[in-house]
Amino acid sequence: MLNAIDLFAGCGGLSKGFMLAGYNLLLGVDNDSAALKTFKENHGEASVLNTDLSSPEAFTLIDEVLNGKIIDVIIAGPPCQGFSLTGPRNFDDERNTLYLAVIEAVKRYNPKAFLVENVPGMATLYKGDILREVVRRFQTLNYYVEPNVLCAADYGVPQMRKRLFIMGVREDVGIPMFPEPILTPDKYITCSQAISDLPAREPDVNNPRWYGNEIDEYSTDPETNYQQQMRGECKELYNHVATQHKQFVIDVISQVPEGGNYKSLPKGVGNSRSFNEAWTRYHSDKPSKTIDTGHRNHFHYKYNRVPTIRENARLQSFPDNFIFYGTRTQQNRQVGNAVPPLLGYYIGKTLRSVIHEEEVSIID
Repeated sequence: MLNAIDLFAGCGGLSKGFMLAGYNLLLGVDNDSAALKTFKENHGEASVLNTDLSSPEAFTLIDEVLNGKIIDVIIAGPPCQGFSLTGPRNFDDERNTLYLAVIEAVKRYNPKAFLVENVPGMATLYKGDILREVVRRFQTLNYYVEPNVLCAADYGVPQMRKRLFIMGVREDVGIPMFPEPILTPDKYITCSQAISDLPAREPDVNNPRWYGNEIDEYSTDPETNYQQQMRGECKELYNHVATQHKQFVIDVISQVPEGGNYKSLPKGVGNSRSFNEAWTRYHSDKPSKTIDTGHRNHFHYKYNRVPTIRENARLQSFPDNFIFYGTRTQQNRQVGNAVPPLLGYYIGKTLRSVIHEEEVSIID
């Protein structure tokens, strides 16, 4: 079994996908304690390490946790904000140390392969010079490197989410290869196919402040194959608690049609938000928009409220037995920042074939 570590792991959406594809997750590294709590509870025997990867002692701490174990694959999602300020000529600026830490990790552990995830905009930053420099630096470490932008909806995730992936495979091992889409746009999983079985979480006339509990139960059977896949053997419903909106917010949401946004509102209504994603209501017959970390701009396709943590987790393809920890704000950030596990699964599965590892799959 291939050993993997996850740097800038967050709650571990990408590494959860790799686990489902048969990888042995050894370690998740981040400096967000709530996200690491979620990671620890959902990744089997994997260890977690709370540290700043830009600090001088970070790799010493990682070495202590790994205790000599061989690392076959490194996956990472470092932020790239520094590059927007420094440009390719100042690649080694201290504001880029987090990205440079991933390059250092590959140099240090010499894995068979690595996978780096980032926002699609990085591919065009400084007319592509930043990406070319990242690729060049990995190539100097004797890796074949291939970047690609993938859309999660192509891989069975009910969400129009695009992410840039940089895959590197050691030159003595193979050539990078990304998975082919499994769905065409006319077959995309829709919002209703993903979450229609979850309790409404609308205030009950007999109990107007009833919004659900952190641990609850399903009220109906699964209605689609995707819902059954997400439930698996899970018998309890987690993280499905609705936000208690003020009445004026509910009044505004109620005037937005399916698939609409602030532009659909009557003149003078909802003026407090007028940016592109403001007052966006999902459409039941389409995948969702990209799940964000703020959770205040997108609304359920049917109910006049923002989606619950579990609904957004479903739209991100987290299985229902993946439990989120921390405050509601922290949980929303964890879900929004994550790579959809189902997308990670297909990438991990394809990478296994590149490395010529015997295929082990939990999903297929």
